[in-house]
Amino acid sequence: MQTSPRTSPRRVLPTLVAAVLMACLPSLAGGAPAQAAAAPGQPGDPNIKFIGRWDTTSSSTAYTPYWAGAYYRAGFTGRTVKLKQRGTIDLWARIDNGPVKFYDDVKGTVNLTPAALSPGNHTLQVNYQVVAGSYKGDAVFQGLVLDSGATTYAPPAPARTVEFVGDSITVGTTSSQNARTAYGWLIGERLGVEHTQIAQGGACLVAAADGCVGLERQFTKLSPNAATPDWNFSRYRADAVVINLGTNDVGHGVSSAQFQSAYGSLLRKVRAAYPQAWIFALETFRGRFVPQTEAVKAAVAGGDARVSFVDTTGWLGPGDLTDSVHPNDRGHRVIADRLAPVIAARIGS
Repeated sequence: MQTSPRTSPRRVLPTLVAAVLMACLPSLAGGAPAQAAAAPGQPGDPNIKFIGRWDTTSSSTAYTPYWAGAYYRAGFTGRTVKLKQRGTIDLWARIDNGPVKFYDDVKGTVNLTPAALSPGNHTLQVNYQVVAGSYKGDAVFQGLVLDSGATTYAPPAPARTVEFVGDSITVGTTSSQNARTAYGWLIGERLGVEHTQIAQGGACLVAAADGCVGLERQFTKLSPNAATPDWNFSRYRADAVVINLGTNDVGHGVSSAQFQSAYGSLLRKVRAAYPQAWIFALETFRGRFVPQTEAVKAAVAGGDARVSFVDTTGWLGPGDLTDSVHPNDRGHRVIADRLAPVIAARIGS
């Protein structure tokens, strides 16, 4: 009669302990147990990259962008792709390196490929249309619809990010495609970096009692128009931050002393958010609060060599403006031509 070999209790115990520890590891680390990744194309799919300030925590089925110039990119397989949009919205979409197409007042399931693509891997980039920094319509992403058996993949991603902080000029107000034809977007595409516009039409540096949005206060927020929640700066790292503020403060009674103090405060917040970033303080194109902007730069230069003042005198002429304030498409290209090399020289793009 044969007997089954017996396992030593000393061998069993370490195995059981290891299994228990593996099961409890997320809790021991102070986090929730790991959840399965979202299905391909759905909110939460790690192959969809959301650039800019998106609310991805309030709902697991709908992601909402804030501030101008937010967009998302994804790689997908198959021959067709559609968007699931909750409500009516204007949006821009680009597949592979094809033309950028405008979709006016669309909602529900939006077909981006009425003519099927060739088989293989493809890329998609989508951004919602903004007007004065606010999204026109229901800017909510609810997922992609892919072919049966198709999936997503992570497309090549730029290694650097540039953030542009400003008012309606940075938003691209009066240009043909708003954020897409503003100098920040143009520079980002030219340098091959991720880019986002933390900008709002009519914004001031200093929050005014008459309602002017103050970027010194709102820079750290998810939304330009709400005091909470704070933005989670660990979501992405900016390698450069361009600040173009001061054009609107004059009309809201902001004094020179108030402006200079608030500019210093904003610089400290930007530095705290991005310890290694290059910060570019632009002279406003209308030449407002220039001595105060230069003074703040000079005050911090001794302890922060990664802050630069950018003299924009003479950059724009009458033919570069749609009115006395806002650049037209040509004007934004002129700004990009001047500013892109300045940024590239610092971040190495």
